[in-house]
Amino acid sequence: MVTVTSYGAAQTVTGSCHLVKIGSIEILIDCGMFQGGVGSDKNYKPFDFDPSKVNYLILTHAHLDHIGRVPKLVKDGFTGKIIATNATRDIAKIMLLDSAGILYEEFKTMSKKARRRGEEESVLEPLYTKDDVKAVFAKKWCTLDYFEEHKLKQHVRVSLGNAGHIMGSAFVMIDYQEENKHKRMVFSGDLGSPQRLIIDNPDKIDKADTLFIESTYGDRNHKPLEQSIEEFKEAVSSTLRQNGSVIIPSFALERTQEILWLLHEMHDNGELPKCRIFLDSPLAIKATKLYNQYQIHLNDELQYRQGSGEDPFSFAWLEHTSTRDQSMRINKVKERSIIIAGSGMCNGGRIMHHLKHRLWNPKNAIVFVGYQVKGTLGRSIVDGEKSIKIYGEDIVAKAKIYTINGFSAHADQHELIEWMRSIKNLKKLCLIHGEIDKMEIFASVIKNELRHESHIMDYGVSLKL
Repeated sequence: MVTVTSYGAAQTVTGSCHLVKIGSIEILIDCGMFQGGVGSDKNYKPFDFDPSKVNYLILTHAHLDHIGRVPKLVKDGFTGKIIATNATRDIAKIMLLDSAGILYEEFKTMSKKARRRGEEESVLEPLYTKDDVKAVFAKKWCTLDYFEEHKLKQHVRVSLGNAGHIMGSAFVMIDYQEENKHKRMVFSGDLGSPQRLIIDNPDKIDKADTLFIESTYGDRNHKPLEQSIEEFKEAVSSTLRQNGSVIIPSFALERTQEILWLLHEMHDNGELPKCRIFLDSPLAIKATKLYNQYQIHLNDELQYRQGSGEDPFSFAWLEHTSTRDQSMRINKVKERSIIIAGSGMCNGGRIMHHLKHRLWNPKNAIVFVGYQVKGTLGRSIVDGEKSIKIYGEDIVAKAKIYTINGFSAHADQHELIEWMRSIKNLKKLCLIHGEIDKMEIFASVIKNELRHESHIMDYGVSLKL
């Protein structure tokens, strides 16, 4: 018997975790963190399955909503093999170590506040520590190239295809025998758009019996990337021409590397007024080194540049500021500048002190290149609040605010439909990784475009194939 049960990313976009049972073998697809407040308490609760019975963990990519609970899984009894691409393994290590550091700092802050209230026992221990992360990478890993098959047991094989989402991202193909018939089950992971700046386009597949596909943007289409690039260039160059500073809150993985490449091109094409440029994120600096290491995942143009001895993510005016002291010294810079820092939603990290020192100045600009979730400081700025509280101080928001939405790492509705169109003889189509209202819209579009019914996965409810 073959069953699939979703324990995350079921009618929500975080906490990806899908348990596949094929006879006696148990395969877990991702083990991500629940994020965004609602449902995040699930991170600390016991798993709704037995980690010690899981034989294989397959990771689609290294975003925390797909890998963020792996240390907890290991701590709670998982002893099996971990399967991923080489790039995902190495990126996962820096992401999880950074996450463990943040969890510990949050624990210290919460404990301090609880002590003042006499409620120390109310504070939960960190979800995991750096030692827990190291235990993950002491496990047996199997790293695969795209479309390289790995035998799990007799008549069960797994392979990975390029999902085009971030470096090393993959969709998962599980081939197995049932009643002497060959079957294929596919998990899309997070699919990227074919119109990306630095990553190669997603691979396509021509056959699957069952498909579990993400639906993050199943209800809409993105605006053209070219339009967003022009908006970005204009926001940056116009601010610099007025001798202002450009502050870019950016996610360390993928978005930062895209911005560095854009600035590199502007610099080479004479579109960038002379300025100082700071990459002020230790995590982004580490991630960027891996982007240079794994050239095979980049698109043809960037591979050609690297083959010619050029670093696409570095150029003459760029400065890396790894240490806290280097970061703080940026506050004293008076000439025009560009500052790239995390977190991307301004809910922590070095971006906070840059906003404190520059948000008040009408010469400056804050350029948002990623979605701002409701309830974050970034969302408050985007929504036009006149006064923003940062480190307990009210800062008047006089800088110009730009929101550029075309850099999404997720495929939109049309792109998801086109990716599925190449799959022949699909028997079962299941929607995951999306909000329920978006899933329902997507299911309707799928029915109209592909003449196929969709099953919306629900948390903890097993689907028999």
